[in-house]
Amino acid sequence: MSVDSSEGTEDAGWDVDPEDEQGVAVLSALGRQLRAWREEAGIRAAEFGTRIGYGEDLVRKVEGGKRIPRPEYLDRADEALRAGGKIAAMKADMEQVRYPKKIRVLAKREAQAVEIGTYNNHNIHGLLQTEEYASALFGMRRPAYQRDELERSLAARMARRSIFDRSPAPTLSFVQEEVTLRRRIGGTMILRRQLERLLGVSQLQNVEFQVMPTDLEDHAGMGGLIELLKFEDGSGIGRSEGAFHGRPVFEPRQLRILELRYGIIRAQALTPQESQDFIEELLGET
Repeated sequence: MSVDSSEGTEDAGWDVDPEDEQGVAVLSALGRQLRAWREEAGIRAAEFGTRIGYGEDLVRKVEGGKRIPRPEYLDRADEALRAGGKIAAMKADMEQVRYPKKIRVLAKREAQAVEIGTYNNHNIHGLLQTEEYASALFGMRRPAYQRDELERSLAARMARRSIFDRSPAPTLSFVQEEVTLRRRIGGTMILRRQLERLLGVSQLQNVEFQVMPTDLEDHAGMGGLIELLKFEDGSGIGRSEGAFHGRPVFEPRQLRILELRYGIIRAQALTPQESQDFIEELLGET
């Protein structure tokens, strides 16, 4: 097992957001348990780092609850301390805080929703993105992400795609502006593979995918993106850049306004079959 240099120790995890109270609490408890296991085994932090292939600095940050370790860190620690899977089992707790708080909240809502509808006018919706498209998109952010921030955000976005594996499957509806399917984020081949994914997803039984043509004279989506989530108990949550100051809304009256706009947008867009044909045409041009 190779040992990371002191410069490489920071690559083995992510910083904890001090404003993420849940994350701080979970990581502090995790760190205390790891330290107790190590000290009970009579192993110094530096030696332990050598055994598991990481630097002493990272070991101390993880045990101090200041660094979120990658899953393989816990696997190696479990093996080195002969914990019989008890340390590796901590990965379930770590998964709760591995991703930024804002993304965790969003992913939780998506996981609970029985119906999701979105209109997107700037880039392809996160649930539909390939990993390389998402990576290229994050790489364009200004000010730029630090490498660990980019990796953490990318991992969080990819984890959200588990929604397509849910059973029973939620009803998903996506409307994408034509320009989002033509913009060559990351280059021609990345765009091509992204279009291929869209074509595959659009053919799923629980998914309705529509393209909004650029040349429309009447367009109900000029106020910006719209997101609507509905839950099993009949409640819902919605958000739009062009309504209610962009804040999430829960009241039925406000939700009806967003549902009305979204319904008109869907009526103005290409049908699902026309949209699949459109993507195939774009693939032929790419």
